[in-house]
Amino acid sequence: MGLFQKKVKVSNSKNPDRFFEGEFWVDTGALYSFIPENELQKIVVMPTSKRNLILADGRQDTRLLGFCDFQIEGLEGGIPCPVIFVPKDSLLLLGATALENFGVEVDPIRKILKPILAVIGGFLASHCEAGKMGQEQCE
Repeated sequence: MGLFQKKVKVSNSKNPDRFFEGEFWVDTGALYSFIPENELQKIVVMPTSKRNLILADGRQDTRLLGFCDFQIEGLEGGIPCPVIFVPKDSLLLLGATALENFGVEVDPIRKILKPILAVIGGFLASHCEAGKMGQEQCE
């Protein structure tokens, strides 16, 4: 896939006045977004849990996980996204979870993020919502 970057504003979910902006590498191979721990400390984001991860080089590691609000350049709104605390001076990575939260997919040829239609329920839920099944079957 062609590599490209997007500008992202990252803010503390409880205090949006605490934020930073950076150029994130779009990485659909990473489940979570990666942010250096020193940047997260500056905006007072606290870890909420840990995740066991397999790194790109095959090593396994346990890293802290927290949540921030993301605003991605060219996309509407700010959305909470999980982030992994990585060592100081690591690359900023925009992972698949954030892309899904924003409802976008990567166009590697044009190097853009483009909107996708979101699935809002399974077969049964969509039929119940549309009133195509009897009420007793939808409960």
